[in-house]
Amino acid sequence: MSSALDNFDPNSPGLKSNNIFGLPFSEEESKLIIIPVPWEVTVSYRPGTSRGPEEVFDASMQVDLYDPDAVDAWKKGIHMLPIDKNIRAKSDYLRGCAELIIGCLSDGNPINCSNQLITKLAEVNEGGKMMHDWIHELSARYLKEGKKVALLGGDHSTPLGYIKALGGQYESFGILQIDAHADLREAYEGFRYSHASIMFNVLKEIPQVSKLVQVGIRDYCDEELEIITREKERVTTFFDKNIKEQLYEGKTWKDICDEIVTTLPQHVYISFDIDGLDPKLCPNTGTPVPGGFELEQVFYLFNKVRAAGKKIVGFDLNEISSGSHGQDCIDPIVGARALYKLCNYMLADA
Repeated sequence: MSSALDNFDPNSPGLKSNNIFGLPFSEEESKLIIIPVPWEVTVSYRPGTSRGPEEVFDASMQVDLYDPDAVDAWKKGIHMLPIDKNIRAKSDYLRGCAELIIGCLSDGNPINCSNQLITKLAEVNEGGKMMHDWIHELSARYLKEGKKVALLGGDHSTPLGYIKALGGQYESFGILQIDAHADLREAYEGFRYSHASIMFNVLKEIPQVSKLVQVGIRDYCDEELEIITREKERVTTFFDKNIKEQLYEGKTWKDICDEIVTTLPQHVYISFDIDGLDPKLCPNTGTPVPGGFELEQVFYLFNKVRAAGKKIVGFDLNEISSGSHGQDCIDPIVGARALYKLCNYMLADA
């Protein structure tokens, strides 16, 4: 019986005629399916992330396949689905609607000052529900087939439907969130499915998420801090400021990671917003914030999760901006390597 690997040379340059990372696997042959979501309707600062998935795909051809943390895990098969152009077109249209609303709020005017804006807000919220329902149905189908699923955004609002689908498979699991932002705002700027509201919506709508562990948070509001304080049994936040102060005073990253890992349950979902990294690595992300991690620090944390015997049940990677910001944009290059590492971690334990 022939195999996708029969005539594949892992040492050759990546071929775009193959799939992501230059791998030759079809959807049927792959253990892990990546769902790209070209969506960035509610981005507050600057656009670009809706083109992130295709830019990461292109950059992935430069990723060497040998991974010392998960040798040959890729041989179980990784396949990224085609970009859904209808979803991207819907995002582009609704982005225009959202920009009108954001502009109105930035000028100090309430949304209800205009019937047109009220209508557009309803369109945006209905569009967000449509997107989440689409992802829920798609990811649930692959999970039912016994495949692993990953989500590649787009902005950070995108994984809600996928996390709901995992809730249909696991009675209880935790989320490890790498992020500059807490994302605990309720309907930020009136958008129910805002990128700034993803974890608020997760806590509200998905009871199977027993624990949310946030790492690297350095941009948040009073409302979010109140939720963190009130929900301390369900939410544990490791603020960037506190992490850095501990490192400056001699505590090791290993000790901090060990502490983080102890707060996680057995089954772990990783939600990785690329702005959790130092912005030198992702300068064109939607809302960059000074501070953050080196990519190797995040990989080290993920390895500690695995070493503790915990199972990574899924992940999303979001807020990677496209190269439209210029030829020197390294964001997709960094994103491709983060994606490959996460894929290998999932497959190694599959």
